[in-house]
Amino acid sequence: MPKSPFERILKKAGAKRVSQSALEEFAKVMEDKLIKIAEEAALLAKHAGRKTITDEDIRIARRKFSG
Repeated sequence: MPKSPFERILKKAGAKRVSQSALEEFAKVMEDKLIKIAEEAALLAKHAGRKTITDEDIRIARRKFSG
């Protein structure tokens, strides 16, 4: 995954500078979380008898993993 969006997020959160190792670790953590949300959204769509993941599937999956 491209690292620049993650760097923008960290800077938007207040970081003045971000080391390459911190950027790589943040990207790994976020990718893991995003995969879990995507997998849950896919299960929700399948359970509903759909092949298409909807925005509602994403919202529900995100709520399951937030916190």
